[in-house]
Amino acid sequence: MDYTYRYSWIIPLIPFTVPMLIGVGLIVFPTATKTLRRIWSFPSIFLLNIVMLLSVYLSIQQINKSSIYQYVWSWTINNDFALDFGYLIDSLASIMVILISTVGVLVLFYSDNYMYHDEGYLRFFSYMSFFTTSMFGLVTSANLIQIYIFWEFVGVCSYLLIGFWFTRPIASNACQKAFVTNRVGDFGLLLGILGLYAITGSFEFRDLFEIVNKLVYNNEVNLLFLTVCALFLFMGAVAKSSQFPLHVWLPDAMEGPTPISALIHAATMVAAGIFLVARLLPIFINIPRIMHLISLIGIVTLLFGATLSLAQKDIKRSLAYSTMSQLGYMMLALGMGSYRTALFHLITHAYSKALLFLGSGSIIHSMEVILGYSPDKSQNMVLMGGLKKHVPLTKTAFLLGTLSLCGIPPLACFWSKDEILNDSWLYSPVFASIACFTAGLTAFYLFRIYLLTFEGHLNVHLKNYSGQKSSSCYSISPWGKEIQKNKFYLVSTPIFENGKKMIRSFIRIPYFGIQNKFFYPTESDSTMLFSMSILVLVTCFVGIIGIPYNQSGIYFDLLSNWLNPAINLLHSNQNNSMDWYEFFINALASGNLAFLGIFIAFFFYKPIYSSLNNLNLENSFVKGGNNTILWEKIINLIYDWSYNRGYIDFFYRISLVGGLRRLAELTYFFDRRGIDGISNVFGFLSFFVGEGIKYLGAGRISSYLLFYLSVVFIFLLFYLFLLVF
Repeated sequence: MDYTYRYSWIIPLIPFTVPMLIGVGLIVFPTATKTLRRIWSFPSIFLLNIVMLLSVYLSIQQINKSSIYQYVWSWTINNDFALDFGYLIDSLASIMVILISTVGVLVLFYSDNYMYHDEGYLRFFSYMSFFTTSMFGLVTSANLIQIYIFWEFVGVCSYLLIGFWFTRPIASNACQKAFVTNRVGDFGLLLGILGLYAITGSFEFRDLFEIVNKLVYNNEVNLLFLTVCALFLFMGAVAKSSQFPLHVWLPDAMEGPTPISALIHAATMVAAGIFLVARLLPIFINIPRIMHLISLIGIVTLLFGATLSLAQKDIKRSLAYSTMSQLGYMMLALGMGSYRTALFHLITHAYSKALLFLGSGSIIHSMEVILGYSPDKSQNMVLMGGLKKHVPLTKTAFLLGTLSLCGIPPLACFWSKDEILNDSWLYSPVFASIACFTAGLTAFYLFRIYLLTFEGHLNVHLKNYSGQKSSSCYSISPWGKEIQKNKFYLVSTPIFENGKKMIRSFIRIPYFGIQNKFFYPTESDSTMLFSMSILVLVTCFVGIIGIPYNQSGIYFDLLSNWLNPAINLLHSNQNNSMDWYEFFINALASGNLAFLGIFIAFFFYKPIYSSLNNLNLENSFVKGGNNTILWEKIINLIYDWSYNRGYIDFFYRISLVGGLRRLAELTYFFDRRGIDGISNVFGFLSFFVGEGIKYLGAGRISSYLLFYLSVVFIFLLFYLFLLVF
């Protein structure tokens, strides 16, 4: 075991081999590297598999022996300052490593087929490998400076991957927005690290925890300054984990390829903020105000994210807000001191949400066959419907991921979310009520996504023609597959009218003389389905690690044994008793909340499937149908709030962006009229004085001496006057 731990420093370096080799190949053998580009997916997946096996072995060692291993070496040594670099392998690090590696392997395997049509195939795998390197370095860091270095590497990778299709203005704007928003949190994180060093004189985690605990216990530290430092540290986690109010970058980050959304924005990068709070929880737990702030930010974020997902039409944006809400649950658990429960939900959510994102990628892949490559169309749930007949495997996988996040037993997220809800009742009834309401809301908006996408009838909204009776349309796949070009008529038929606008549907009628053949979405290839199938199995069974079992009259669970060192460090007492009656009562309550949300979703969306398509369905929800005017106003108010992202982006655009622009204009005006004006005035004065003096010159030295002495005499009198008075 010692040798395994001793050589664990190679974990971040193993995936870094891929971008290095690709870079050398593009320099030395550019033509061959580009021609044989798909070969590079093999080393990416193979090397990450090695990391996954190593992480599994380390995790088994952690569970069996509950040991902590740290190895450091000096990087900078001075008289008053020393900085060590190294790696720390404990239960938290092993959980994160196994999470990143397992999800990463499946996503890379999925991406080989998903991205093979793209010209940036090599660039994609280089970025992904560099990202996994950065995440491995982050979670195994032994001190705060090392965490900050890899924290910035992760931010750079996020910038590159979100803006992967940088030729699209919306993608380039999205990566800039993510980068700038995260800079706010990163600046706070840097200030917090420096402030904590000023208090403790160390960056090492063990030293920090011991010194802070001792100083607080003996009342030898300025508690206000320590609170401010902890607040700055928490700012970094707020930005990276998309917590309110720095959440605005996450939905726009969906402009990157779907595998990026599955890996970075569901399972790993956004979890970095949760990891940071969990790593520093022994410090935060000494500051009650910070713990309360963490729980408050968590409860606001989980409710805010759920409400913003209600009316989104883009399937990936709706899942992004779902991620934001679930991260709020984790932050709430950490703020309550439920360390184990937060990490449990981090694990179950990562696999379930990765499954949903890969499922959405399979849906988008299928829709692009008939709609062409256009995110506005292929990702729009209003243009979907009836896909369960054409992509049954994707439908099954997506449904299981949806049921898991809804909290339906015995799937993964049921076990973790149920524990958070139970702990919240002990912490605050107000917070618990909001968390339970959001649990029902989660089931509603997730089943809204499922029903709009898979149920009902298949919509074919290819073009909104006006007065055009027929048109030749061709189905072109950007995925490298040739599809027979069949000509057909588009017949426009009105299906919904609300007094303001007419919404039309288009029925495809084959052109006479051409084979009667329709284009429908098709199931994804086997490589994509394989990754989704593995995630389905994990989603169904990963909750086992948190289920207690009886051993000699004492109840244990695998996750608690795994986290024993960290739990002991937090001075938390593990509950070795189990009240099954109370467990079933709580499970019944949380399950009923989920089923209630699902029932309401069916109530709004199911009744009109038989006659109308999803476009009518969505507007029926938006406009309230034939209900009362008051009900219509309430529905419209909720819809506008959700569809406009809670008006937070609008507020930032007016206050921050607009304010900075006005400040820049004022500064520019002051620079041109003030700074430049003063120098110009002196320039003109010098010119006029020079012009005036040159006419005083008569060529007599005696006159010049008299003028010079007179000026000197005046200055002397002025100086004497100042001395006297």
